Amino acid sequence: MTAILELDDVSAAYGPFNALFGVSLAVQPGEAVALLGPNGVGKTTVARVASGLVAPTAGTVRVDGVDLTRAPAYRFALAGIAHAPEGRSVFATLTVEENLRLSFRRSMGRAGVVGALRRAYEQFPALARRRGQHAATLSGGEQRMLSLARVLVEAPKLLVADELSLGLAPIVVDEIYRELARLRSEGTALLIVEQQVAHALDLCDRVVLLDRGTVTWEGPAYEAGDRVVEFLAPGDAVA
Repeated sequence: MTAILELDDVSAAYGPFNALFGVSLAVQPGEAVALLGPNGVGKTTVARVASGLVAPTAGTVRVDGVDLTRAPAYRFALAGIAHAPEGRSVFATLTVEENLRLSFRRSMGRAGVVGALRRAYEQFPALARRRGQHAATLSGGEQRMLSLARVLVEAPKLLVADELSLGLAPIVVDEIYRELARLRSEGTALLIVEQQVAHALDLCDRVVLLDRGTVTWEGPAYEAGDRVVEFLAPGDAVA
């Protein structure tokens, strides 16, 4: 079976700062993989490499078997890779509906906007109730839902989700992970980048542990619990 995403011996840097060292991982069709580790070890860089936002300095990145190592990010998007970045990633001065219309028109064309809006509001009813509200006035959880809705409506082959739970109330995190589970049940593969890991362990098939830009362990999620507790800092417990 050809992996949806394959990173083979990938290194990456920001100018003189080396962030990744020989990272290899793969996500199979329909699979959910958790990439876990403390802050500052390179998880977000892996997410950016996986979606074409950062070009590796060495190694190979393949999507559906096609080498996209130094291809621009739009090639990854056309191949079915969607990236939900950490933070809120919304246009604060636009309304909820204007944010969605702008994203959907760019990705689907004018004819696809109405149907995409309907699906977004069905998936996230809270956004439907606030469609005329400026994004800057939404709660943190609502802003995160808005950024998710902009990428999830298109049902990507792979969603790279970077720290979606960061700074959110537990009830909001529960809702976001229910949406991720629904997306997975419909066939989308997931690469979940997390620091707060309890939900990720429940959702994912496999776990990859990253430390100082290097993969230190990979295995099934049911074997990861004790390793994660030992691996993460005291403030990053799994429950």
